[in-house]
Amino acid sequence: MRQLDEATARGLAERLTGAGFAVKSVERKPYRRSPYAPFRTTTLQQEASRKLNLSAKQTMQVAQRLYENGYITYMRTDSTTLSDSAVKAARNQVRRLYGGDYLPDKPRVYAKKVKNAQEAHEAIRPAGDTFRTPNETPLSGPELRLYDLIWKRTVASQMKDAVGESVSVRIEGTSTDGEVAEFAASGKVITFHGFLKAYVEGSDDPAADLDDRERRLPAMSEEDPVKAQNLEAEGHSTRPPARYTEATLVKELEEREIGRPSTYASIIGTILDRGYVFKKGTALVPSFLAFAVVQLLERHFGNLVDYEFTARLEESLDDIARGEAESLPWLRRFYFGGEDAEGNQETGLKELVGDHLSEIDPKEVSSLPLPGTDIMLRVGRYGPYLDREGVRVNVPEDLAPDELTEEKAEELFAQPSGDRELGPDPETGRMIVAKSGRYGPYVTEVLPEPEEPEGETKPKAKKAAKVKPRTSSLLKNMDLDTVTLEDALRLLSLPRVVGQLDGEDVTAQNGRFGPYLKKGTDSRSLETEEQMFTVTLEEAQAIFAQPKQRGRRAAAPPCASSARTRPRVPRW
Repeated sequence: MRQLDEATARGLAERLTGAGFAVKSVERKPYRRSPYAPFRTTTLQQEASRKLNLSAKQTMQVAQRLYENGYITYMRTDSTTLSDSAVKAARNQVRRLYGGDYLPDKPRVYAKKVKNAQEAHEAIRPAGDTFRTPNETPLSGPELRLYDLIWKRTVASQMKDAVGESVSVRIEGTSTDGEVAEFAASGKVITFHGFLKAYVEGSDDPAADLDDRERRLPAMSEEDPVKAQNLEAEGHSTRPPARYTEATLVKELEEREIGRPSTYASIIGTILDRGYVFKKGTALVPSFLAFAVVQLLERHFGNLVDYEFTARLEESLDDIARGEAESLPWLRRFYFGGEDAEGNQETGLKELVGDHLSEIDPKEVSSLPLPGTDIMLRVGRYGPYLDREGVRVNVPEDLAPDELTEEKAEELFAQPSGDRELGPDPETGRMIVAKSGRYGPYVTEVLPEPEEPEGETKPKAKKAAKVKPRTSSLLKNMDLDTVTLEDALRLLSLPRVVGQLDGEDVTAQNGRFGPYLKKGTDSRSLETEEQMFTVTLEEAQAIFAQPKQRGRRAAAPPCASSARTRPRVPRW
């Protein structure tokens, strides 16, 4: 066997055009596929993700509603065991819906495969001693689709195997240069579908053939002549591992014994909510924030993020639950440190998060060098950005870390920043700049770099509070390309002190919901943005004298008859 480059492969295809081919070998093997075990929590989450496009959290929420309304058994379980009544109900439905030919002589029993499984509950199945088909329920939407999935899986688990035949054929041909080329083809024919009549499990690989997929080959025997209708040289490159989906991540968590099935939905929900990953289609893509957090944890809390840590922790807690270990000594050792059962010295959580935290440099752990360049990616308070010799550029929020190449970084640096110098402030001499930010266009002042004290002759002074530049968003009628220095100085003058009322300052400000006046804890909305610069103390006094409005409309007066018409609330 030789590995061919593109040119050699295309040349061989040309030399084989018109050549004679013959069957070198035909290998036939029996095909048999057994049904899948009934659902437990993790397999339900995986299949619901593949087939129904439901997240693990959504799956558990829908399953909770089905359980509470009496349609399925408890949905948090490690068990694949069915009760006798459930087995009987499933077998009755197989006989009624598919006939006795699809029913095995004896009920199928599924052995426990989960380490430390807590089998207080049976597998997830339709509730009751007689199963309702999906059409016999009033369900709709996600509830109906999930119930249908559970019902089919449960019924299929008590059906016969699918059987058939798989065929592998090798075909040989000789090129015009005397080169012998061998080609292979395989096929599968299902002669009895068995449980596949009711249910076919999904696959995490979109290119994979499902169990019920047939590939038929014509009847062939050794030395039969074969004619090639067409010959093409197709390249093949090794693909990187696919990104995790919720289904494959649940599978990986279970295989690594991280957490419990009941916690997988909350684990995935947490990493999504905190921005450690984001979704592109069904794929879970890690963010730059995730890389910074992992870098921090691996450098300073390595034993707590070791893949084996949670598995060991679960095992210790199981030992305590079984009465094989005492809880207080274990908890004391976990927090304060000490020797474990095997005599190994463990560092306690107290020591890890004590004085050690002050040694961590936030800038260092949030900085990731871009390989082969002098560019540093940093994760800041407002998101990731690139830094090269003091020049900064924001990184798009939807850019995956593996897509940030040197070429992409240079492209980001080459983009116009949108920053525009408007001129110096006549009073302070500081440069005023108009910028485009994550939350819209704004103006700000450029502060001078702080001077570093020379030498260490003086005792170290207490760190002074960091001075922040004045900043203000543009008004609705302003544009980043046309805003002037005069406009910017007016904006930076906000909040503007209008005067004093009742011994308190009255200020005009621009807020999240528009312009407003503020006096102590009391506030009133202004009609226009221009009023922030023109409203007088007398006008402000008149505005505060009016009843406070909500949503720019006075609150409706209470209904006079409300006391008589209010419905009585029963006491339980």
